[in-house]
Amino acid sequence: MRVMVTGHDGYIGTVLVPLFQAAGHTVVGVDSGLFAGCTLLEDGHRADTELRMDVRDLRPEHLEGIDGVVHLAGISNDPVGDLNPGTTYAVNHLATVHVAEVARAAGVQRFAFSSSCSTYGAHGDEPIDETAAFQPVTPYGESKVLAERDLTLLADDDFSPTFLRNATAFGVSPRLRGDLVVNNLTGYAVTTGEVLIKSDGTPWRPLVHIEDISRAFLAVLEAPRDLVHLKAYNVGMSSENYRVSEVADIVASVVPGARVTYSPDASPDTRNYRVDCSLIQAELPAFEPRWTVRAGVEQLYATYLEAGLRLEDLTGPRLQRIKRLLELQEQGRVDDDMRLVGQVAGV
Repeated sequence: MRVMVTGHDGYIGTVLVPLFQAAGHTVVGVDSGLFAGCTLLEDGHRADTELRMDVRDLRPEHLEGIDGVVHLAGISNDPVGDLNPGTTYAVNHLATVHVAEVARAAGVQRFAFSSSCSTYGAHGDEPIDETAAFQPVTPYGESKVLAERDLTLLADDDFSPTFLRNATAFGVSPRLRGDLVVNNLTGYAVTTGEVLIKSDGTPWRPLVHIEDISRAFLAVLEAPRDLVHLKAYNVGMSSENYRVSEVADIVASVVPGARVTYSPDASPDTRNYRVDCSLIQAELPAFEPRWTVRAGVEQLYATYLEAGLRLEDLTGPRLQRIKRLLELQEQGRVDDDMRLVGQVAGV
């Protein structure tokens, strides 16, 4: 299969691409390169063909001969989404629809969309499945809801979207993010000896390793079309729902000498949801998640030590996406629409 992966140079994409290649697929990557300098580890991955361009500029001719699209590209999380809500909607909603429209025009049949459990927003303590109501509390979550809605309208006998509602990601990547809860708590423990909780610690989070997210996309694109057509799947394991305070306790038990502390301005977080991930495991036996949060913390701890992680790396533009974007804007390299200034598309 010839697969286009948008955002292939990002946090998930740099793990997903080699996994798809190992499974025998040819990968065409599309990425603007916003986070090209955000590398913690040696980055040896390459797509078979790489288009250096903004996905908003894709045209049908770019997708000729493509069998399926994995759409990862977007504004990556709630804090970045809050930075410029209008651009968040433009990228996560309208640009997603644009990519789907040009894919459909090019005759691409399969479209796997990287949605999010953030669509559920504020749901309380009871586990919820894919039929739960959307209750997003951030522009990021709302943009994913709108994208799912409009992708559904594009579906027909020749174009088949599937929605992968990823739990909160964690784990090691060449483009590692320090702004995700497991990665962040482990990073603070390694660099300061404190597992610093920035909320009151009570919110529930479903958590999933990026390798398992990648396996879910592979399972969806390799599954029979009729099975996954217009389906939504919570991506993760039902057993891997934790309160933030429980994640902190796991980190403290892995990192020697670390102790749990709370930020002086810690406050409640309205994002609170537990998810039931039994559907994807029942319908897609090829999806075999392998990572628990504890194993992920152990992996992060070893990697942070190997990389010589410093607090300024964890909290600065190297690993914090929002700070990277602000840095690029201050340098005049990114405009208000999150486009690289003067970028010319190239292969």
